[in-house]
Amino acid sequence: MGIFTTILTGFALAMDAFAVSVTKGMTLRKINVFVSFKIAFSLGLFQAIMPLIGWFAGIKFQSYITAIDHWIALFLLSFIGLKMIFEAYEDSKNPELLVTCDAELDNKELLILSIATSIDALAVGISFAFLDVHILPLCLSIGIITFVLCFLGVVIGKLLGPIFKNYSQIVGGIVLILIGINILNEHTDFIYRMLH
Repeated sequence: MGIFTTILTGFALAMDAFAVSVTKGMTLRKINVFVSFKIAFSLGLFQAIMPLIGWFAGIKFQSYITAIDHWIALFLLSFIGLKMIFEAYEDSKNPELLVTCDAELDNKELLILSIATSIDALAVGISFAFLDVHILPLCLSIGIITFVLCFLGVVIGKLLGPIFKNYSQIVGGIVLILIGINILNEHTDFIYRMLH
């Protein structure tokens, strides 16, 4: 696999994580370099590890993983998205809260988001098992690209947060649900193309 293809693969796999990082940048009250690094590192780490796991799984577990990966991603992203929307609704009942955002980064939520956005990378990793690729440099490049994009995504989200103001939590929740639906839709399109 050439450098150009590797970079394109990294960008393609990083898009969901990038959208999540923008969302977190919008919905967190306290954003600094450490928080931005932590979000980007977690999302990038899982994007790098999942293709490696998929590559090792190879042919043996391919049918099992590809049959349910999109449903797991949809469930996890929708769960967190609905949770954010519900929390925004609850906060709106509190007149003293001017902006309905998370006070601090929730590590458990970040872990779930990192897993959910990297499940497609797991499936891609399975396909790498059938190709003549050097898996470690490829996974490393995917992780680095995701890290850089997600770090920028948090910064962009921080800039967008004041624009959406009280609606940032709701917008963020809707974005996560839409990402989950998009993952499901991409999988459905792939199956349709395979059958026709």
